[in-house]
Amino acid sequence: MISDEKFQEFCAYLSDIHANLKSDQQGKVASYIPELKKVDPNQFAISVCTVDGRKFSIGDYKSRFCMQSMVKPVLYALALEENGLSHVHKHIGREPSGKNFNELTLNDEGLPHNPMINAGAIMSCSMIKRKSNPADRFNHIMQALYKLADSQKITFNNAVYNSEKETADRNYALGYFMREHQAFPKNTDLHRTLNLYFQACSIELNSEILATIAASFANSGSCAVNKQEVFKPETVKNCLSLMYSCGMYDYSGEWAFSIGLPAKSGVSGGIYVVVPDLMGIAIYSPRLDKHGNSFKAIEVCKRLVERYSIHNYDSILRCQNKINLFPVS
Repeated sequence: MISDEKFQEFCAYLSDIHANLKSDQQGKVASYIPELKKVDPNQFAISVCTVDGRKFSIGDYKSRFCMQSMVKPVLYALALEENGLSHVHKHIGREPSGKNFNELTLNDEGLPHNPMINAGAIMSCSMIKRKSNPADRFNHIMQALYKLADSQKITFNNAVYNSEKETADRNYALGYFMREHQAFPKNTDLHRTLNLYFQACSIELNSEILATIAASFANSGSCAVNKQEVFKPETVKNCLSLMYSCGMYDYSGEWAFSIGLPAKSGVSGGIYVVVPDLMGIAIYSPRLDKHGNSFKAIEVCKRLVERYSIHNYDSILRCQNKINLFPVS
């Protein structure tokens, strides 16, 4: 566990970063889903939760936003828990696509490239509680989020859901494209699957809650607050592996190289970062860069990695010029 002294210093540094970046107006709010255009573009929040449940937030951390693509790791984890690794990857690949998140493309085997892009997340939805009714399937996803966050303050934004559904030509095209290639499990109801995906993307929370979800992933799938297991450690290992390589749209390779941590972004302007065995970090700022990632969130992460020894491979270097947050054994 991170010491109290180091945690306080870390939080003070987050406050400095927030003050430094607050007035930066680079990037543009997502516009392809009409409801997302309506948000205040100047909102900016940073939240952190350690694996032992200590929390810190600064900025607009009570502002709510939809998960969008940030729900994809949870969908994948639920599919793994219910169906097992072998079955899930008969229907989803595990390679970075090198394409946009909603690109109309499949891999050489006619499968979505990975579960962190739209096609792969739609496929994950097809494997979640297949025999249950639509309400129970959606509730199953919500229950997992409640448990990861130790919070019931996760809601559903019906306006975003309707906006999402009405502008979903590309996602419908992906669904039919996968069905044409016989990628789905047998007897998949495509329209119910797509509807579940749209609902999942419209789940709403804030950065404070999202940081706790990230911390629960950092804590091997057990809630960082109450320690109850939500996902098996093996599930989390597989999930974090794909977040590391595929979680940041077509910036994923650069992210893995420069930041070196599992993460997932969403076009609503959020990013959550998992520092295994240490903490979860969530940043919210709706202005996006050319890759569809929050501009300020990327900048926050760059500054953290410059100062702290949290990159996946910093331990090789034993960086003398960086602060080590992990306890010395």
